[in-house]
Amino acid sequence: MSYKVRLPIFEGPFDLLVYLIENAQMSIYDIQVSEITSQYLDYISEMRQRNVNLSSEFMVLAAELIEIKSRMILPKPRLDEELLNVEDPRSQLAERLLAYKRCKKQSEMLAERERAQSGVFEKPQEDISVYLDNPDVYLNLSIEDFAGAFHAFLGRKQRIEAVRRHYTRVEREKVTMENRMELIRRIFRKTTAGGATSVPFQELVPNLRNRYDVVVSFMSVLQMMRDRYLDAVQKKTYGEITVIAGERDFDRPPDEEGTEREYGNRPGDRHDGESGGRHDGGRGDRPEEDQNDQ
Repeated sequence: MSYKVRLPIFEGPFDLLVYLIENAQMSIYDIQVSEITSQYLDYISEMRQRNVNLSSEFMVLAAELIEIKSRMILPKPRLDEELLNVEDPRSQLAERLLAYKRCKKQSEMLAERERAQSGVFEKPQEDISVYLDNPDVYLNLSIEDFAGAFHAFLGRKQRIEAVRRHYTRVEREKVTMENRMELIRRIFRKTTAGGATSVPFQELVPNLRNRYDVVVSFMSVLQMMRDRYLDAVQKKTYGEITVIAGERDFDRPPDEEGTEREYGNRPGDRHDGESGGRHDGGRGDRPEEDQNDQ
């Protein structure tokens, strides 16, 4: 089995020759053939010592360089008028080198385009006339019309982005049970002032679409029922909940009658100086509280 070794730098004899000329900072039109030929032959000799099988193209160019070198060192004939137009032995080589450099530059440009387009997948153009009410109007628009429409679109987008920068984040209002219970007290004060004693639960929820608001209102009603400010009635399962004013006045805090919330004593604890029976105001305590007091 034979192996073809591709050199990392020189892909052919002209690639090597261009490298040697540019490395020596020579002009292609004024090549020092003797020096370049020596370097070229040294490279071939080194590759052979490393058992690198070079293509025959390298040997062909080496022979051409030796021929040009020999023609350059041969004694020049007497300059007669007939010999003034003698061609420089290097001119043909210079033309071939220039053509090679142009081809190499174009190949590098095409390779770069291939790399850039390798990840691009194009979608063929579709017939959009079936989606237009009046295709003749839209499909006959000029480039200037499309450019003007696109410019107007960018202007609207910039205005929208300017507004969005001022409202990058909208925070939900934090509703606590204390705030919601105060709202419920205001609603019931207004309701009782009009002669009514009950309110549908839905009217105690500012935003029924907000699940958080519904839960906070429901927990607030339960807490106020525990404190005997409110009572609730539901005639059937999953039916409407009606909230009723309880036995305790809204103006009285719960700790006045021994009922505890998160900041007081636990229900059933005895208060110093507390006696059974009714408190001032004529409202009776729970029976279990009377038994504990006795």
